[in-house]
Amino acid sequence: MQKEAKNPILLPKKTIKKDSMNRIRILGGTPLNGHVNISGAKNAALPLLTVTLLTDEPVTLTNVPNLADIHTLLELLDQHGVEIDTALPTVTLRTRTLKSNVAPYDIVRRMRASFLVLGPLLARHGSAVVSLPGGCAIGTRPVDIHLMGLEKLGASIKLDGGYVHASAPSTGLRGADVSMPMISVGATENLMLAATLATGTTRLINAAREPEIIDLAKCLNAMGAKIEHAGTDTIIIEGVDSLHGVTHAVQPDRIETGTYAMAAAITRGELILDNTSLDLIPTVTSILEQAGMIFTPTENGFSARAGNLKGVDMMTEPFPGFSTDLQAQFMALMTSATGASMITETIFENRFMHVPELCRMGANITVHGSSALVRCGTPLKGAPVMATDIRASVSLVMAGLAAEGETIIDRIYHLDRGYESVENKLRQCGAHIERITGD
Repeated sequence: MQKEAKNPILLPKKTIKKDSMNRIRILGGTPLNGHVNISGAKNAALPLLTVTLLTDEPVTLTNVPNLADIHTLLELLDQHGVEIDTALPTVTLRTRTLKSNVAPYDIVRRMRASFLVLGPLLARHGSAVVSLPGGCAIGTRPVDIHLMGLEKLGASIKLDGGYVHASAPSTGLRGADVSMPMISVGATENLMLAATLATGTTRLINAAREPEIIDLAKCLNAMGAKIEHAGTDTIIIEGVDSLHGVTHAVQPDRIETGTYAMAAAITRGELILDNTSLDLIPTVTSILEQAGMIFTPTENGFSARAGNLKGVDMMTEPFPGFSTDLQAQFMALMTSATGASMITETIFENRFMHVPELCRMGANITVHGSSALVRCGTPLKGAPVMATDIRASVSLVMAGLAAEGETIIDRIYHLDRGYESVENKLRQCGAHIERITGD
């Protein structure tokens, strides 16, 4: 029997400091060597936390990363009335009754994934008022596909004052065919969550195929949902009357996996990545091998190191293509290779904001529209730089690890949103890195 949460949420809010004066200081030039334990996937954990809104029984998640974004969503669930017992990496949640169906701007603006409460609130509770989302400033990410899909399921949608006002018919949501005009991970997740309690069959056509979608489907099916073909471009959901509690382990973070693999290569060291798998990053692995990286499977993960690195071209694509969340890290790696690399970003229009910061460190990168030409082999030198989003921030950490001299990275609250204990993990592998405060 699962232990029920006895008290309202007790969040270790001060574990993650969002003080904009916090900085990362790195003395570069030391190869990384050792083991890195890969944390649970943030992008899997966030939608998994919202499944509690679909049942009145306890939901226990293990392998949950200790990140600012996780705490933001727990704060949102708390104000909805969810009972939360957190002892990370384990979180137990229970939604006996709903205290509020409003997801306020002050919370949702901090993180786009907060918008994922819309589908569950609508499906089980019949109505929801959710602020239009915020998050990283990496480009336009409209929610129109979410709303179109929910309308297909019978919801009434109205936009007013920056909020989505949604209500289900008195008979509840009804299954339907939803053909998405473009692949959207968030819309696929929101519609999966909503369709589990809809009457009849829902088909999500042109659905996202990311591993996080499969992880969400596994959890929902373990709760009694009937979801088939998750991980393909057409997901079929047969609605059920109710869902029960579950204990579910969050999958390893494939973005963190790729990041540390490339960190090993850019410093010309070797890292053994534990609690992960090359199967999570098949296309990334293939391109990195073309660039000269060497991967060796281990019992609990794999080792990663650089061979003779050379520039290769890369284009971001939806999964199973090369993830946009690894584009900035790949660009940092290419600065240390030989030759040239053309990197094309097809997902977000503003995801080259790390380029000027890498150039401050000596990189030779020219942007032409949605492509960036990296003239490889220019030695990096430490400099003061500024993070602009989650993945850009860690690309600057990678560059600082490889650069000559001292690098100071400002605005690292972005880093805290997506990477758990990054300084400790790197320091244990020989990096000279520390977090500093003030001037």
